[in-house]
Amino acid sequence: MLSVPDALARVLALAPQPLACETVPLSDALDRHAAADVTALLTQPPFAAAAMDGYAVRFADLAPDHPLRLIGESAAGRRYPGHLGPGEAVRIFTGAPLPDGADTVVVQEDTRADGSRVILTGDGPGAPGRHIRAAGLDFCAGDTLIRAGDRLTPARLGLAAAGGHAALPVARRPRVTLLSTGDELVPAGQTPGPDQIVNSNGIMLAALLRQAGAEVRDPGILPDRPEVIRDAIAASSEADILVTVGGASVGDHDHVQAALLAAGADIDFWKIAMRPGKPMMLGQRGRAVVLGLPGNPVSAFVCARLFLLPLVRRFLSPHAPADRWLTGRLDAPLKPNGERDHFMRARVERDGGGWRVTPLGQQDSSLLVPLAAANALALHPAHAPGRPAGAEIRFLPLGDD
Repeated sequence: MLSVPDALARVLALAPQPLACETVPLSDALDRHAAADVTALLTQPPFAAAAMDGYAVRFADLAPDHPLRLIGESAAGRRYPGHLGPGEAVRIFTGAPLPDGADTVVVQEDTRADGSRVILTGDGPGAPGRHIRAAGLDFCAGDTLIRAGDRLTPARLGLAAAGGHAALPVARRPRVTLLSTGDELVPAGQTPGPDQIVNSNGIMLAALLRQAGAEVRDPGILPDRPEVIRDAIAASSEADILVTVGGASVGDHDHVQAALLAAGADIDFWKIAMRPGKPMMLGQRGRAVVLGLPGNPVSAFVCARLFLLPLVRRFLSPHAPADRWLTGRLDAPLKPNGERDHFMRARVERDGGGWRVTPLGQQDSSLLVPLAAANALALHPAHAPGRPAGAEIRFLPLGDD
């Protein structure tokens, strides 16, 4: 059996170079990934601007006993059109262009206006250039604002807009085809027969994939018939990633591996030293990466979280960050572990300067209630000895709280 790190390395090695790009308006670009560097078309601010409300002056004219003559006003979107000369002041507001000839802004709290005169009453600015935002303080035309592969967050979209862009080139969403197999399954909302269950995996996995930025196609539940599964695989030629759910083991009714081979797929591996999720399969069919997930809901979720989502992120950006594992302290003792890494569903909470990790009591791979209650996966490594309460343990936040 492969170790989890080795399996993940093999999965990610099949991700291609970034997908073809498409250009979308900023309003549709949230959480997409930039397909190319984004360069500023404008300078921000485009002019020297006041950082405070007050008066634009020449620093050399400032003295408590030297009133300045008020000659006009500069407001945001409406600059003072003339030139400020010796002994003059212009009323100015935050964000307004600095008048020609001025080199300093005196905040209004340090002044008193008396008709057409402005008198310095406080300490005033200590040096020329105070309370002014220089042109290009934020960025200049030609500067790189966003790097290729960066996720387009709200702040980055605002930056692109300020830089003069109304649309951006983004990586095409990976196309994922999700094939759920099993005679025992019925769609969500349908009453199961006496020997059936609801296909919760399809709903859960599609949500995970869409949240990660993928485009999901789900043709529905496939019966346990090899030729039907084979034909569904063959019909998935547009997929970048083909995900099968269930039937990945070697039982009499597990037909997925044989159907993949019959449809022309190559299989890399199908066993990982982990629980839940041992019978996960990796392969390739044409340009599509094939992941065969186990049918138990928790096994499917854990495998999707550890392997499928990193694969989707790698499709979107070659610089996609790896999962960030944290370290906390156990809230209760753990028994010694066996030969497989155990990814336990857990609750983690802040505890002083660290994290308190509480593995949930029910760890069966078919149970959805503990999975829905968990906000982390806690790793009990293969062959690890028992651990007392308070011992360190690594965990992967699930980000659902």
